[in-house]
Amino acid sequence: MKKIVAFLMVSLWVLALHAQIQEPVKFKTEWKKVSDTEVELVFTGSIEPGWHVYSTDLGDGGPISATFNTDRLTGAELVGKLQPVGKEISSFDKLFEMQVRYFEHTAQFIQKLKLTGGAYEVTGYLEYGACNDENCLPPTQVEFSYQGQGEASSPSKSDEATAKPSEAHADSTRVIGSADAPTSIQVSSDVDWWAPVINELNALGETVSQKDMSWIYIFGAGFLGGLLALFTPCVWPIIPMTVSFFLKRSKDKKKGIRDAWTYGASIVVIYVTLGLAITLIFGASALNALSTNALFNLFFFLMLVVFAASFFGAFEITLPSRWSNAVDSKAESTTGLLSIFLMAFTLSLVSFSCTGPIIGFLLVEVSTTGSVVAPAIGMLGFALALALPFTLFALFPSWLKSMPKSGGWMNLIKVTLGFLELAFALKFLSVADLAYGWHILDRETFLALWIVLFALLGFYLLGKIKFPHDDDHTKVSVPRFFLALASLAFAVYMVPGLWGAPLKAVSAFAPPLQTQDFNLYNNEVHAQFDDYDAGMKYAREHGKPVMLDFTGYGCVNCRKMELAVWTDTKVSDLINNEYVLITLYVDEKTKLPQPIKVMENGRERTLRTVGDKWSYLQRVKFGANAQPFYVLIDNEGKPLNKSYSYDEDIDKYIDFLRTGLENYQK
Repeated sequence: MKKIVAFLMVSLWVLALHAQIQEPVKFKTEWKKVSDTEVELVFTGSIEPGWHVYSTDLGDGGPISATFNTDRLTGAELVGKLQPVGKEISSFDKLFEMQVRYFEHTAQFIQKLKLTGGAYEVTGYLEYGACNDENCLPPTQVEFSYQGQGEASSPSKSDEATAKPSEAHADSTRVIGSADAPTSIQVSSDVDWWAPVINELNALGETVSQKDMSWIYIFGAGFLGGLLALFTPCVWPIIPMTVSFFLKRSKDKKKGIRDAWTYGASIVVIYVTLGLAITLIFGASALNALSTNALFNLFFFLMLVVFAASFFGAFEITLPSRWSNAVDSKAESTTGLLSIFLMAFTLSLVSFSCTGPIIGFLLVEVSTTGSVVAPAIGMLGFALALALPFTLFALFPSWLKSMPKSGGWMNLIKVTLGFLELAFALKFLSVADLAYGWHILDRETFLALWIVLFALLGFYLLGKIKFPHDDDHTKVSVPRFFLALASLAFAVYMVPGLWGAPLKAVSAFAPPLQTQDFNLYNNEVHAQFDDYDAGMKYAREHGKPVMLDFTGYGCVNCRKMELAVWTDTKVSDLINNEYVLITLYVDEKTKLPQPIKVMENGRERTLRTVGDKWSYLQRVKFGANAQPFYVLIDNEGKPLNKSYSYDEDIDKYIDFLRTGLENYQK
């Protein structure tokens, strides 16, 4: 028994050492003969859920493209470029400001070659980039080596090339000349800054990144949408009539309450079924792709403008009256549970002019998660909020007397929603604008429109602006005054953004800061070194701790952290003044003076680029391979605090930096 316990403890310890090494993508290589002189080198990768592998030829300034690279190519020549095969997903990436293509679940790339006769040898590697919602992997290489005798020279049919697969990332085709004799990494100091500190780092623990609370957020957003729909003119007046009908149509009070419960449950079933139907019809991946598609965003912008105009009172959006009349007559001609369900369905049809714009906005927003159940969860929250009063007022009929009467306040809610829908419509127009390069909605233009919209909303809430269905002599209530105050304050808050202030509260909606022409904001963090050894030498000479930033040009969440967290005044002061910041790009393509052969996990690897070198450092010294990855060390290379990954919590990041500084001073 003790041996079993000891074995389990050792196993857990080993797992802990490698907990940060992620291997979400695995590639296999195949040498496929097409004819006597033509072959295909096929790379097939399996991708874990939540991750995606980028396709080929994405262009400069974007994520890592898949590329085919050769170290030695004799007796054969390349035919065309590396070709992606399978279902590609194309979407506009707002951060990179470009259209990107990638694979989910499985990826395949094919490189065609022509055998020129005689003995052939093809060695090299496939390189590709992979990311999920929190991290990106460094450019990973899938190495291969094939050799044999070409059919044109010696018609042997038994030549089978052997592959040596490994994990990798890929881009478009390029050929690298034969390498010089490999060297090893030399540490030019009496202190070994490259010595592994995995045990010490694990002993400090790990900063857990923010958990995925998307389902809770989706449910909450749906519930909030249902509450808003509840207080609209299409739904609120129906509540007392419906509850009174259930309580009066039966002498048995318990049966009346049971009917009201059934009515509420029917509402939930109807809207949840709608959410499931949306996903089943389109599919989660298709919805996710549509949500980032430029044409779809343009369509949704126009749709939200129409919804806003409807809420302002320009016209009513209603479903054909024959639909609701047919369902209503069917409800009257039936009895039992079916009758109650059809009554709930009638409510859904009749109230569409108020609930439709809210449901439409909610469904598109939650569909961007790519989850099969996200629309259903959103509709569950919406339906529960909508059904709740019917059940509560049936349980407590005396509450009906204290229920606020219908009036102008309901139109106030509709118009306010109209302003909000108009503001969100600009978000979708922004995506289309960035995709097509129109430059009609750059950041300052977007912010100017939002400032005007929320200022107008504030004036409307104060009664200075009237719409067709508003009362002429409505006094401004205290809650309405405070809502106006909040709207006007928000408009004023955005004004500094016209001069380049980051405006973290709207960073998820506004176009990137790079699209702004006029920018006076200079509170930025810049790395002092991009070379590990040089930075460590400087830190030791000046007696300062080091902050290592393992990042990548193609790392989306690295840029998010820099824009959302590093721009905070306290964060930038700590990094700039207290630490020596060394930023190491794991996808840096600059060639090393000489390739470096290293042994890792019993396997020989070749480091060809500067990025390969920094990725190797991250793996062997800290036991991690995903970016962003931040670690604080002293000037001898020892960790000062637990590592930090993707988490936009500024207070947590400040605590991470201060704790490291305190430990260094001790």
